[in-house]
Amino acid sequence: MKTTVILLLFMVLVLPGCTRHYVLTMNNGTQLVAASKPRLQGGTYYFKDATGNEQTVPQGRVRQVSPGTSAKVEANPFKAGPGGAPSK
Repeated sequence: MKTTVILLLFMVLVLPGCTRHYVLTMNNGTQLVAASKPRLQGGTYYFKDATGNEQTVPQGRVRQVSPGTSAKVEANPFKAGPGGAPSK
């Protein structure tokens, strides 16, 4: 019984720390999810996406880089509202 409780406690405390992802919010409001911490080199962010492929984004297009747990989901600024007019 004690072994099971210790094992469950270990899993709850240690395993969530292994799945760290970051969200890059672009100037137009779109968000990209990075599986690794984006690194800035020479005006370009380099990171791995969810499939493990290396991606690059120019620094001028990125508004914010934040850990995935604290990133806010923004409403789509291009979504049409009632009557086809853009919503604000």
